[in-house]
Amino acid sequence: MTTFNRYSKNPIITRKDIPLSCTNGIESSSVFNPGAILDNGVFHLLLRVQSRQRKTFLTHCSSTNGHDFTVDAQSVKINGINELGFEIFHVYDPRIVKIEDVFLVSAAVDVEEGCRTAIFSTKDFKEMDLIHMGDIDSRNGVLFPEKINGHYCLLDRPNNQFAGGVMSGSQICFSASTDLVSWGRSVPVMSGNHHYWDELIGAGPPPIRTKEGWLLVYHGVATHFMSSNIYQAGVALLDIDEPHKILARCPANIFEPRESYELTGQVPNVVFPTGLLVDASSKNPENCNEVLMYYGAADSSVCLAKTTIQKLLDCFK
Repeated sequence: MTTFNRYSKNPIITRKDIPLSCTNGIESSSVFNPGAILDNGVFHLLLRVQSRQRKTFLTHCSSTNGHDFTVDAQSVKINGINELGFEIFHVYDPRIVKIEDVFLVSAAVDVEEGCRTAIFSTKDFKEMDLIHMGDIDSRNGVLFPEKINGHYCLLDRPNNQFAGGVMSGSQICFSASTDLVSWGRSVPVMSGNHHYWDELIGAGPPPIRTKEGWLLVYHGVATHFMSSNIYQAGVALLDIDEPHKILARCPANIFEPRESYELTGQVPNVVFPTGLLVDASSKNPENCNEVLMYYGAADSSVCLAKTTIQKLLDCFK
């Protein structure tokens, strides 16, 4: 059974869609790994854009149908990072949730010592304000879309091993906070499977609440092919009240690079999901006819695939 169906007009956003004004007048080389949220009938994507300088910009775009997006003329202004006292090189791979009428964006931040997980707030995607900057080398920070037992909850992936010349990791961890600034003890949730499709792993889009538990789409990297790493997507189910506890995990990937735009690009053999959207008006996501997954393809373009919550839950059977 095919879990996802690719949108027939993929890629939906390429470098040619990015105005020069978004990248300080330097042509874009790629656009990928978008954060995504559906709010009051409007689809918002926060794009990772790279210029030919290899400088990274976060750029907002919007749509009323989830397929055809209009890109803003200016990239997002990021406030608070210049006051940290150390150099910030790139802010990238955002994920978006909305809690108490504020959009919260978690993102990876490259610094001299490695990578940090940061959290920002925004109300309009024109400016983002820094709330928290992590102090350990980690990536793939993903907030849950609601408080759980009065706490903000975060998944991230500590970088503790080398893979392809960069620091990576094979474990997704969980932590909680009452204020988004002070985070408690980090608890392991799940680990990669050596020699299989998900040797290295990281959280994908923000989890979705279902009657069965928190539905988490995550990415897995197969590194044992030697010639090239292969980025794929899998699915796991976390406990509703104690989301550090894993209830189920599909042993096989549910989405892998197959199309030319996923197999060839800046980094070949990559599908990297960062947004998973259901109808916000539906109290029971299982009954939603369509779920949209936004993902980066070969670190070069933004693509779309569709499924339903029930198909994702069926993966555990």
